[in-house]
Amino acid sequence: MRLVSAVLGLALLLPCAAVAQQLDMSHGGPIDITARDGIDWRQDEQIVVAHGDARAIRGDVTVLADTLTAWYRPKAAPAGGPQPASPPSGGTPGAPDSGGSEIYKMQALGNVHIFTPTDQVVGDKAVYDIDQSVLVMTGRNMKMTTPTQILTARDTLEYWSQKHMAVARGNAVAVTNDGRRIAADTLVAYTTASDPPLAGAKPAAGAPPADPVGTSGKLKKVEAFGHVSLRTQTDTVIGDRGIYVPDTGMARLAGQIRITRGKNQLNGSEAIVNMKTGVARLVSGKAGRVQGLVIPNDETNQGLTAPTQGTKPPAAKAKP
Repeated sequence: MRLVSAVLGLALLLPCAAVAQQLDMSHGGPIDITARDGIDWRQDEQIVVAHGDARAIRGDVTVLADTLTAWYRPKAAPAGGPQPASPPSGGTPGAPDSGGSEIYKMQALGNVHIFTPTDQVVGDKAVYDIDQSVLVMTGRNMKMTTPTQILTARDTLEYWSQKHMAVARGNAVAVTNDGRRIAADTLVAYTTASDPPLAGAKPAAGAPPADPVGTSGKLKKVEAFGHVSLRTQTDTVIGDRGIYVPDTGMARLAGQIRITRGKNQLNGSEAIVNMKTGVARLVSGKAGRVQGLVIPNDETNQGLTAPTQGTKPPAAKAKP
């Protein structure tokens, strides 16, 4: 078997600053593409296709797939600036290695695995829009893994690198690295900006390795929409929408709320859940009334609390 490689020296419109660890291919130098079965350069279509155990590397980001396709176009010169450099002697104007072209989209098909030293995502198909810095993954068994969470989805997984945002659609589930679980029709996870290394800086001798959370981005909050389900050690809280902030460990849900602990159940319109202590509290909402079923002899009802913000607590119903 033969290994075919090509270096696509395509200058991008976005700045070429180093971005540490994130799944972001919109920055960096040339894209190094290798394949087992060959690379096709289709000049009329302005695409490059790599076949068989294909691999694309740019900076810290590696893309593996059965087939990789890259779309390129002539690079637009800055207004009033110099024109793109001419190709080397014997070269073809507009060729993907001439410096006068830029990749604007990549597609990976079959056994897709995209990873950095800290983050990774898997699925059947991935499309990366370099202009928008957006990665969209589809297919079966999609999963994104970072130092702070594991995110899965049935329909699509999106990663908006410039917005530091991941979106999971369809039976979406987020499990944080400390075991907290949130499920919904759609989950949107926001992270802090990563800490890129200083230009030209090198780790000092004997220095500890970089913090993977700092280089990948710390989970800042998770927003949930549709059939939201949140679990603590003792409670299951269900609602229509919600938001969770990992730093505080607090989650707030709204809509048709149901808090279940053992055989106990509280219903209302809003709930606050302390994911650190496991205490779920029903709070007064616009409806102003709540109802519930509390079993006096059920040991699991410790810490299950009704609203205290001016509304009357639900009447307890004894087990017949």
